[in-house]
Amino acid sequence: MQQTEHYNDRVVRQFALMTVVWGIVGMLVGVVIAAQLMWPALNFDIPWLTYSRLRPLHTNAVIFAFGGSALFATSYYIVQRTCHVRLFADKLAGFTFWGWQAIILSAAITLPLGMTSGKEYAELEWPIDILITIVWVSYAIVFFGTLAKRRVQHIYVANWFFAAYILTIAVLHLVNSAAMPATLFRSYSVYPGVVDAMVQWWYGHNAVGFFLTAGFLGMMYYFIPKQAGRPVFSYRLSVVHFWSLISLYMWAGPHHLIYTSLPDWVQSLGMVFSIMLIAPSWGGMINGVMTLSGAWHKLRTDPILKFLVVSLSFYGMSTFEGPMMSIKSVNALSHYTDWTIGHVHSGALGWVAMISVGSLYALIPRLYGLDRMYSIKAIDIHFWTTTIGIVLYVAAMWIAGLMQGLMWRAVNTDGTLTYTFVEALKATYPYYAVRVLGGFMVFCGMLLMAWNVWKTVSSVKHGPDIPVLAPAAH
Repeated sequence: MQQTEHYNDRVVRQFALMTVVWGIVGMLVGVVIAAQLMWPALNFDIPWLTYSRLRPLHTNAVIFAFGGSALFATSYYIVQRTCHVRLFADKLAGFTFWGWQAIILSAAITLPLGMTSGKEYAELEWPIDILITIVWVSYAIVFFGTLAKRRVQHIYVANWFFAAYILTIAVLHLVNSAAMPATLFRSYSVYPGVVDAMVQWWYGHNAVGFFLTAGFLGMMYYFIPKQAGRPVFSYRLSVVHFWSLISLYMWAGPHHLIYTSLPDWVQSLGMVFSIMLIAPSWGGMINGVMTLSGAWHKLRTDPILKFLVVSLSFYGMSTFEGPMMSIKSVNALSHYTDWTIGHVHSGALGWVAMISVGSLYALIPRLYGLDRMYSIKAIDIHFWTTTIGIVLYVAAMWIAGLMQGLMWRAVNTDGTLTYTFVEALKATYPYYAVRVLGGFMVFCGMLLMAWNVWKTVSSVKHGPDIPVLAPAAH
């Protein structure tokens, strides 16, 4: 008698629960460093609590620990359900979980100790980089192995986005992390000067483009139709969205280096491709929003859908704002100001965190054989706490950034600067206070989520073994 095949949801559950844990950790560190910008004494004169040590810890925790765990969990879940097969190589999938947690813990130890390559979003030193490579290759084997043994001919569009992000991040990591080791935890980039800067932001912006955009679009294309109970508005548009996005994104990185020693033509290339990115980005956003056609009434009673739809609004806003900020005349005002911080967080909190949280609220009950989360009311409170917190945070940084840019460029009739840097900093302080409040509200929302997840999961002794669903006959 043929044995029934079951989905491998154990590794999905592990990553899903750790997403919540790392979300709390990463956002707590974010609140601490936001508070330090108002009250510098909060580092207590302890070197590993200084802003310069905690800031890379914050970015690594929220991007790779929280966001990465969410991507592992959802990609493993989605590829099994859309391919109608069990995950390829169970032990290797288990290794990716423990390997990824080891990487995160290594970052949590080395970054506060000041062991860093100095490259933004790629601060980890060479031994950890090697471990990242091993885990990522294992991830690729598991994901593409599952695709290869699928029982349906068609590859659903969400898997295309996951596949692109896995392959691209592998290339970005290998190229940008190329270094010459000096000691066990000290190395030097193989690239000289300006070339190093260009390679770094080719990596940095495409980490945003593929890790923080393409991967989460895979999440969006599965969970929004699922939660709304509607098919994707236009499958053809989703395919156009995919190919145009991955074709254009690779060229946008130089917009981080406008008005630097980078060749002017490279800066202009980055600006042009950034502006072109509006089209596919908004195409995807519109496709997601229009999927709710005929299901808008569900927003009144389904806070999970609220998370998913508002995340798309932030995605649309961020992918319009970013190209605008890459225009040289706008960049002359915005660069090096808190406007950039507001832009980053409208994308990271508004898009990435909200789509992740919404997806997890939809995913976790299914992983434990339940109909819904323990408290729907708590999800609703979490939604409003997070939304208001993000709006406060982002609006404060927008205003502060515009003010800083205008104060820095203001000159008297004799050509001297109207304001000193300290005067601009003093004027920014009220907005830093609003940022702390907004960030604290987002952090409190994550604590509420952790309570809700705990109450949901603790009601079940262990997750059920869910049999693989046979593909529908055509």
